[in-house]
Amino acid sequence: MAVGARSGQDGPEDRADGARGESVTEDNTSGGGTSSPGGEPDGTGWTGGSGGSGDGADDTGETGGSGAPPRKQRSFWKELPLLIGIALILALLIKTFLVQAFSIPSESMMNTLKKGDRVLVDKLTPWFGSEPERGEVVVFHDPGGWLETAQTPAPNAIQKFLSFIGLMPSAEEKDLIKRVIAVGGDTVSCKEGGKVVLNGKELDETAYLYPGSVPCQDSFGPIKVPQDRIWVMGDNRQNSLDSRFHQELPGGGTVAEDQVVGRAVLVVWPVTRWATLPVPDVFDQPGLDRALPAAAGFAGALPLVLWRRKKRAARHTAE
Repeated sequence: MAVGARSGQDGPEDRADGARGESVTEDNTSGGGTSSPGGEPDGTGWTGGSGGSGDGADDTGETGGSGAPPRKQRSFWKELPLLIGIALILALLIKTFLVQAFSIPSESMMNTLKKGDRVLVDKLTPWFGSEPERGEVVVFHDPGGWLETAQTPAPNAIQKFLSFIGLMPSAEEKDLIKRVIAVGGDTVSCKEGGKVVLNGKELDETAYLYPGSVPCQDSFGPIKVPQDRIWVMGDNRQNSLDSRFHQELPGGGTVAEDQVVGRAVLVVWPVTRWATLPVPDVFDQPGLDRALPAAAGFAGALPLVLWRRKKRAARHTAE
């Protein structure tokens, strides 16, 4: 679409005779009954005549009634600022409510994510009540004290602006990215050199741990994760300052769910590393949710127990 382009036809103001909307055919009004072929009788009446009605022209020679000129199209250069403004608003809305790009600044998530990778983070589903789940890779704000010693380059004004509207990876220097290992109500622990134990089940993490990395080099737990909080760990366990190393801070190393920006779902840069970030199968093994079924079973059995007691009391009364 060529915005503001001319149609290729001369408008009324460009015609050679300078008359707006006038017909270029000859008008016969001044010579009614002349000897021109258009004024000769043919036995059925005059073709032409003083009224000029034969060619659809009125007394002034104008065609099409008022002869209003077509509206001029807006210049492309006048529309360009408006288009840029709309694009910026859409980018800001997408970054705020849908997805946001983040750059990986460290090696704590290798080889799942490498330093310099760009990932897209889903920010939409949390608006509909979605909560972090075990196995997801999430971006979250610094809970407080996690990044005190981290050195990050200061972005310039242009980078800050492009980051603000979502056209560049986030320049926020207080965000981290880790994998969710446990959620509220879970119990997590690990023996030195052993496997992470979640709700009594050992996790086989070979699918995502950095080659040569052990699940934990130091023992921790068992730790009961408070409700509405999560326990996170990096995939490169020997190079990740995660929940294990912040147990002395408020929250005991856990992260509040409302500090979670969203779930990382896609690696988009570099193009050679395009990949999705699914939840590993180990987090789908039976028994990890045993606490929830036990509570649900107790809640379901309670009415039955009360009903049986009431029935037994009624039988004794009858006897």
